[in-house]
Amino acid sequence: MARSSSLSEAEAGISCFASSLPGFRGVLKHRYSDFIVHEVARDGTLVQLTSLDLPTEQCVDVKEEKAAPSADADHSQALESFRALCGDADCEALRGLLERVAAEGDSDVSPVILSSDADKAHRSEVHNFFKKNFKFFVTDTVEHSDGVQRCIRVRLGSGAGGGRGGGGGGRGRKRKNMGGSDWRDDRPFDSRGSSNWSDHVGKFLRFHLYKENKDTQEALGVIGKMLGLQPRSFGFAGTKDKRAVTSQQVTVFKVQANRLAALNNRLFGIKVGNFCYVKEGLVLGQLMGNRFTITLRGVIAESKDVIKAAADGLGKNGFINYYGLQRFGSGSVPTHLVGAALLRGEWKAAVNLILDPREGERDDINELRKHYKEHGDIDKALRNFPRHLVAERAILQCLKKCPGNYLQALKGIPRTLRMMYVHSYQSYLWNHAASMRVEKYGISQVVEGDLVYNKESLPEESTSVDITETDDGHTNSSEIDLCSEAQPEETIQSVKIVDSGDLLKGMYTFDDVVLPLPGSQAIFPGNAVAEIYHEMAKKDGISLTENAHGVKEFSITSMKGGYRRVFQHPIDFQWELVTYTDESSSLAETDLDVLSRTPKEANELVTSDQSQDKLEKASDTSMPTNGSGSLENKPTGSPDTAPRKLAIKLAFTLPASCYATMAIRELLKTSTSVAYQKTLSC
Repeated sequence: MARSSSLSEAEAGISCFASSLPGFRGVLKHRYSDFIVHEVARDGTLVQLTSLDLPTEQCVDVKEEKAAPSADADHSQALESFRALCGDADCEALRGLLERVAAEGDSDVSPVILSSDADKAHRSEVHNFFKKNFKFFVTDTVEHSDGVQRCIRVRLGSGAGGGRGGGGGGRGRKRKNMGGSDWRDDRPFDSRGSSNWSDHVGKFLRFHLYKENKDTQEALGVIGKMLGLQPRSFGFAGTKDKRAVTSQQVTVFKVQANRLAALNNRLFGIKVGNFCYVKEGLVLGQLMGNRFTITLRGVIAESKDVIKAAADGLGKNGFINYYGLQRFGSGSVPTHLVGAALLRGEWKAAVNLILDPREGERDDINELRKHYKEHGDIDKALRNFPRHLVAERAILQCLKKCPGNYLQALKGIPRTLRMMYVHSYQSYLWNHAASMRVEKYGISQVVEGDLVYNKESLPEESTSVDITETDDGHTNSSEIDLCSEAQPEETIQSVKIVDSGDLLKGMYTFDDVVLPLPGSQAIFPGNAVAEIYHEMAKKDGISLTENAHGVKEFSITSMKGGYRRVFQHPIDFQWELVTYTDESSSLAETDLDVLSRTPKEANELVTSDQSQDKLEKASDTSMPTNGSGSLENKPTGSPDTAPRKLAIKLAFTLPASCYATMAIRELLKTSTSVAYQKTLSC
């Protein structure tokens, strides 16, 4: 059913607040530079663009060489173990591959494809077997043309004396087609960069990506097009807001820094720098969190005390850890509706939801959508759809090759994007469950039946999600794990259902309460909150315990699930009031602003520690965080001087997958929807 507007907060399950303190009026993202995000890397360092220079010798990692098997090597014991694991046919295929590698040396040895294997756990065992016993081989998963069957491909790794990339073979060269089978063996190996690569340099180039008013995929798409690389060549820890100024780490396989650096003069709203060669690429989830510097303009409040109480209250009390509206998309077709169609196995309906016209989109794009819906002209749509419509273009390209195969078309969408739809539905359920928990039991205490992370279990007893295999054909080898997209948003940890004994001990507080993202390894609360998951899923025609179709990646029962804290406190929280007269002026300094200064000024202005610990000092017109001073918009200078307006500038850090917009919602006690914010800007 077509919608006439974007998703509201109430529809997304966002309905409660953590405190009853009154809010005030403020405009979020009046300018994209009012929302600045710096990624916090896993080691706790702040990711900033501080240099456009090429890497130094200190940024070079040495990569261990993996020797190919020699002709007289004895692999009999390992082969027998492999026979027990995979059977006679696969064992003989592996034996033949070993013999060819030993005999042909540096020549291009074709890979072998093992028997089809529907058991993901068993495939993971096979991947791990090769990592342990045949380190010179690399394994990955390929799929049958029917989009269902999967099997493992085994090939010689780089640096092993043969195969791909080890001896100067050209980029993107053709490979043999494994006898013309239906297995998709056309997936590239690791030939996305230079084939002439020093053994003493890490095979991944890590760089800091600075972008303005662009989402992560769009920015990397621009860079990839200029370098002749596919989007999946890049690895990153998480996507960043579009309407913002953001800095994050990105890795790319076997690309020289000078090639990237040369793009800086041609890129608009994008800069790359802080280059460093490293051993491993980034995958989703490999970050500690994000540091936000947010400016809210046009602040209006009854008094300065209201602003002070609201800001101090946010820092002290925190906010409900909802998934923000960004999780569900900004258009009139929320991503969780696409996810629901996928979970039901309604492939054509899902495709239509993605391709059909929608409210709130640019007129020219909507006209293109309408023309395709009426005429089905794929070629015209592909010629005219802008490149940032990644999912739409991927679907159309697949439908052009395989008309009517909607499942295969959906699988043509990059995995990060297509799994976003299913994850969005999980988030939709979680939000509604969180609101029910707060409405029914409040936030003052833990109640019997709540789920909490188990404080009594040892760290090693926690269950980690196995991400050995992505089921997308990505390799399990860190050497060419270009952009693993299997990293789940929430890690499965040891949780328990609170009982009466726990309440008597007083071990847990509301800060410890978690709610599940449904999956095969996630348990539900032991109280009434569990009911809302199944009630809402049933209403949508979805079972959380049974697979409605044979496609595992679009089934909640094939996902392990996870847990998310209901409550979140902003970390290292600071705020200050500033006044301004020009709506077009920037009220916070970006990395590029600092780089544009003289070297001396830049060195004095920003260090990672300074940015992590506190905000820069405000101008003479700013007000201190204690809220002292007048809040009236007093004109300064001559009578015709423009009146001064008030803004509040906030800085805080949040863990990965937490939404800063939900913290702002708690502060203002108003909606964060784009439609509502536009009314404030008028």
